[in-house]
Amino acid sequence: MRFFPALAMLLALPVSTRPAAALDNIVIAMPNFTFTSTPNLVAEELGLWAKYGLQVKIVQIQGVGATNAMIAGSADFVQAGGSTLTRAAARGQRLLAIANTAERNIVMITMRKEVAEAAGFDAKAPLEKRAAVLRGKSFGVGAINANPHAYLLAIASRAGIGPDGLRVTALEGNAMWAAFQSKQIDGMSNSPPWPLKPVVDGASVVIASGPDGDPSNAINFAYNVILAKPETCEKRKPICVAMGRVVTEAIAYMHSHPAEVVALLGRKFPNLEPKLIAAAYDEILKSTPKVPVVTKQALENADDFNVEAGMMKADAKLKSYDGLFTDEYVK
Repeated sequence: MRFFPALAMLLALPVSTRPAAALDNIVIAMPNFTFTSTPNLVAEELGLWAKYGLQVKIVQIQGVGATNAMIAGSADFVQAGGSTLTRAAARGQRLLAIANTAERNIVMITMRKEVAEAAGFDAKAPLEKRAAVLRGKSFGVGAINANPHAYLLAIASRAGIGPDGLRVTALEGNAMWAAFQSKQIDGMSNSPPWPLKPVVDGASVVIASGPDGDPSNAINFAYNVILAKPETCEKRKPICVAMGRVVTEAIAYMHSHPAEVVALLGRKFPNLEPKLIAAAYDEILKSTPKVPVVTKQALENADDFNVEAGMMKADAKLKSYDGLFTDEYVK
């Protein structure tokens, strides 16, 4: 998918015989295309990529494959979870987080209402009690071993449920909805809007919600960090500076113009009902920081999340996060 500056901005530029400044071509890899892409969509709409000298191509590569593509040199940046960064560092592959567009774990677990009620679900119960209804149920996740899968495992562990106590299938958003409708799965673990649709329709209940603080280390969390190889920002520093400025301006707009952003999402996702788009954007905005700074605490929470989800052993947790993040590009 390739993003271009808004035509209106191009038409507003004065005619000049001077050659236009060349744009830096960059590739951004993403594990999926959901509402977590909102800052990118805002950047496209406002012409921010070109404003800061970038010509951007965004490619979707499922799950951790997006990060692997960036490591291999097929992309300049990847937008991925902080837990991906810390897992890579634990294996000796050091990356650099230059911005964080989501400071809460933007994943929700929703389950078919009648299935949850039959298991004794109480929406007001503590998380450990709510999580107990997950046992033996089937769920669609965005990708195996990516954050939606890890979130499901971490929440299940609060009720003493191990990976063998769940049935999990990786499904793209529309396929997830179809599987839910045909009762092939009991619920979903993913970022908005996918798990919210049956909730808005009255067919599902929310078992756990990262944007609402489930679990406690889902707050101040490195959920959607922009990663580069350290040498990229050393050798091509201007593109890292530009990326930081684009993201900072885009998320400021998200907070100051929510109605306009909801309308933009409606144009980008024309097959989604307006009430679903509005509900999903509420969850996104809860999780969007005012300034996209990556912090040590956010990375440590992502590391703890890895351990809780069983994606990493406790003794593999990083001793230090020095050199894995910087605020230089979003000051």
